[in-house]
Amino acid sequence: MKIMIINGPNLNLLGTREPDTYGSKSFETYFSELQFKFKKTELSYFQSNIEGELIDKIHQADKEFDGIVLNAAAYTHTSVGLGDAVKGIKTPVVEVHISNTHSREKFRHKSYIAPNAKGVILGFGLLGYDLAIESFLNKE
Repeated sequence: MKIMIINGPNLNLLGTREPDTYGSKSFETYFSELQFKFKKTELSYFQSNIEGELIDKIHQADKEFDGIVLNAAAYTHTSVGLGDAVKGIKTPVVEVHISNTHSREKFRHKSYIAPNAKGVILGFGLLGYDLAIESFLNKE
């Protein structure tokens, strides 16, 4: 199984940005832990602060991966284009958020991705990525 993790804007700052909300671990460190935990799964990781690059990566991943874990960050709530990209591919996508977006500002309550996602996981910190990967591995 091949799974692509795609992270959106400002997630390159994990470990230093708002540690009370996002924790103190960088995503690169966490990604190494995921690779160790899911040794039998080929995991790839991409991060960009640029909306078009995220859309291009979703299109590319559709041809190469069995599943996509997408944390589009703030673009979740603003990007019709990302929502359309998820809708336009066959590869299942699980939307992940580190924080509980429903306990935050009202504009974060709407997702343009969720209507076309296999599922949504939010509020469990980095563990959300583990849960998303597990959802692809446990197809029962």
